[in-house]
Amino acid sequence: MKTIKDNQDTCEIFSYDEQKVKRVTGLVQKVDFVPVADVFKALSDVTRLKIAYALLQEEELCVCDVANIIGMTTASTSHHLRHLRNLRIAKSRKEGKLVFYSLDDEHVRQLVMMAVEHGQEV
Repeated sequence: MKTIKDNQDTCEIFSYDEQKVKRVTGLVQKVDFVPVADVFKALSDVTRLKIAYALLQEEELCVCDVANIIGMTTASTSHHLRHLRNLRIAKSRKEGKLVFYSLDDEHVRQLVMMAVEHGQEV
C-alpha cells in the first residue's frame, strides 16, 4: 500500500464555504450510515471478501464449493456466508440437502468488483 507523506493534507488557514457546508450537511444527515458501515465492515474481512469475489465469478456456488475455493471448513464457510446473507450481501436457496449462494444484487456485484479493482491499483 502506498502512503502519501507530505504536509498537504490540512489547510494552513481555517475557512469554509458556508453554502456548500449547509447543502452537504443536509444530505449527510438524511442517510443512515450504520447499515452502510456494516456492509464495509463485513467486506473488510479477507475471508468474506474472498467469498464475495468467488460469488462474483459464478451465478451460484454451494457451501462446499465455496469452502474448497477459500480453503476452509464447511462450518467456518457457512458461518461467513450466513453473516453475508444477514447483511444482504449474499442470498441463498436450498435445493434438497444443498444450499447455494449468490450475490444479493447488482449493487453488491458492482461494489465488490470496484473494490477489488481499486485495491489492485494501490
